[in-house]
Amino acid sequence: MSVSTVGNGRIELSTRTALLAVGDLLAIAVFVGVGEVTHGINPILNPGRFAGTLTPFYVGWLLVAGLGGLYTAGATATIRAALGRTIVGWVLAVGIAQGLRSTAVFPGSAALTFALVSVLVGGTLLLLWRSAVTIVK
Repeated sequence: MSVSTVGNGRIELSTRTALLAVGDLLAIAVFVGVGEVTHGINPILNPGRFAGTLTPFYVGWLLVAGLGGLYTAGATATIRAALGRTIVGWVLAVGIAQGLRSTAVFPGSAALTFALVSVLVGGTLLLLWRSAVTIVK
């Protein structure tokens, strides 16, 4: 299979990595959507608020995933690689998201408890998704 790469080989342009990216973004959106509903905000009726909450996580994840090689064959070659890289990537992405949320541009703030919940819940969704992709190959 021929695979194109960009960013000094940090991103492989293939059907598999495209599917992986779509699943990642869906997992993050589910995490944020459930969080919004838990706090009494309907994401469908408040799409601006939902987008404002979601965007810092997308920015953080895509930045870290792109620079960290999370969209390469090696990132999901083994369960160990998938779990290790995903955990480190998500923790860094949450840090970036919290930094963005501490600005006036995005709703919310940089609360330690929210960062911990983000790492645990969002991370669990990403780990489940990426583990499934790794097992199915």
